[in-house]
Amino acid sequence: MTAPLIYEPWFERSEYEARLARVQVQIRDKGLDGLLAFQPETVTWLTGFFTRGYGSFQLAVIPAEGAPVLICRDVEEYYLDATCIFPGRAMWSDSDDPVIVAAQAIARVLGATAQVGIEAEAWPLSVARYEALRAALPGYGFRDESALAATMRLIKSPAEIALQRHAAKAAEAGMQAAIDSAGIGVSEREMAAEICAAMIRAGSDLPGPGVMSSGERAFHLHGGYSDRMLARGDLVQIETTPNHRHYHARFMRPIRVAEASEADQRIVERLIAIQDAALAEVRPGVPASVPDAIYRDGILSEGLRGSYTNKTFYSVGLLLQPAGGEKLEAAPGCDWSFAEGMTFHTYVLAQGFGMSETIAITTDGYERLTTFSRQLFIT
Repeated sequence: MTAPLIYEPWFERSEYEARLARVQVQIRDKGLDGLLAFQPETVTWLTGFFTRGYGSFQLAVIPAEGAPVLICRDVEEYYLDATCIFPGRAMWSDSDDPVIVAAQAIARVLGATAQVGIEAEAWPLSVARYEALRAALPGYGFRDESALAATMRLIKSPAEIALQRHAAKAAEAGMQAAIDSAGIGVSEREMAAEICAAMIRAGSDLPGPGVMSSGERAFHLHGGYSDRMLARGDLVQIETTPNHRHYHARFMRPIRVAEASEADQRIVERLIAIQDAALAEVRPGVPASVPDAIYRDGILSEGLRGSYTNKTFYSVGLLLQPAGGEKLEAAPGCDWSFAEGMTFHTYVLAQGFGMSETIAITTDGYERLTTFSRQLFIT
């Protein structure tokens, strides 16, 4: 099936309407008159509206009953027409005070007085904007409902997971480009260019490449490419992080330049075995603490690290920068369980070597969305 273009709705109208209905049930159950959705992912997930200019002041007013109304900058009208399935709107121009325009539109939709939920954790909603909105709507009571739609988004529909499968293929194309381009005397920047080109050609809507570093920086997470030239024996830490219609899939593989030792191979083999043991426990209803402990105990018991503090699973799906993951993670003390339709990036790291996958939780287990060969690559 041909994927939708980025400037048209990414899903069938019925899917958006079902999402809206679920949110409105929660709004009514909480005794609220509406929800003010400021998080860009919530706006796109609920209404279809997407523009690269989502960093400007915009929100969706979701009444307890009836259709949403979108508030955004007037230069985004083309993309509002092209992607949003709901017609209601209020536009502000650069000579306006966007908060005043928003307050007037909110009052038209919800009335002069209302009890509303608001996504207080949304990064576009600054403290100044929040205080200005409260001042402009003196008859309103505000309650933080940042988790209302965000929790629903953790369970992906088949159509959403299909977009993540497409992103996974782009991730694999990027990883193959990394392996093919790495070599003595090649710069990290040259590698990054090949990775980005491969992922874009394979369907990624952003170039990436994601985590990428070599030499000393390969032993520290979240490195980015530089002008450093690769040398014989270098370890390259690489994680390709593309998206398709901004639905993400990603994975890590270790690369050695020109040569690797038997000790390197043993470490990678142990990482794969530990990850296999952890993933063998993943299925609906299983507490996330179970595979999380297998990861940690495996790494520490074999002396691969002196401590293991990072998370082992985190939810991925519709992510708009600067978001790097959804707010569901596995770490010591987590108290949630896996459910069908959840999707995760799950990873294990030791001594500069990383092995990870993007997985979808199925009826009785999990599916690897990233299916690239699992090994230490020597270029």
